[in-house]
Amino acid sequence: MNILITGASKGIGKIIAEELKSIGNIFVTGRNEDALKSCNAINYCVCDISKDCTPLEKFIEENKIDVLINNAGEYIYGGLETLSQVDIQRLYQTNLIAPALLCAKAIPYMKSQKWGRIINIGSISGVMGEAYASIYSSSKSGLLGLTKALALELAEFNITVNTINPGWVDTELGQNSIDESEFSKEEIIECIPQKRFVTPEEIAGLCKYLISDTAKGITGQGINLCAGLSVGI
Repeated sequence: MNILITGASKGIGKIIAEELKSIGNIFVTGRNEDALKSCNAINYCVCDISKDCTPLEKFIEENKIDVLINNAGEYIYGGLETLSQVDIQRLYQTNLIAPALLCAKAIPYMKSQKWGRIINIGSISGVMGEAYASIYSSSKSGLLGLTKALALELAEFNITVNTINPGWVDTELGQNSIDESEFSKEEIIECIPQKRFVTPEEIAGLCKYLISDTAKGITGQGINLCAGLSVGI
């Protein structure tokens, strides 16, 4: 199978690419060409999906992708009134519009094969909402809506569509989110029931399971991988 991971140059995406090498041909995309080369993938596409998805859309068609993992994402912390129009449009483009465009390009080949997997990496903020991250939260909520609707459309073609909603993850993006917020890492951990951050390896392992035939009955779901954060207090 041909597996494409977006945002694979670092963090969660890079770990997913490493984990899935044992089950398929890995294709990666991101903005940093040197980092993509280090992934040792079959092929890569340098693309900034916050600006233009066209190169990646062509790449998907040319490489017959049958597993698409929409991992690339962007986060901004701040009151809605403090964000510029450029910031708002960039976040929606990266977190929601680009995944929709990439799905649209991957679906025809998946349908022709009568098999496919689409996994979107969302966020617990898209499930619960997060103060001072309204654009991020709403874009990830939109990703859940896209997941449910596509799952219904594609079920008869043996194509599953799911979203993984991580909580706080031990990555550079997670650390940057802490730096931008008004809380320390210790204060955040205290609010997490398991008193820990989720690891990228946990997310990669769940991706691997969702691709497997064992998980073929799981579709249209938002799976919260958040160390208990979504359960409540």
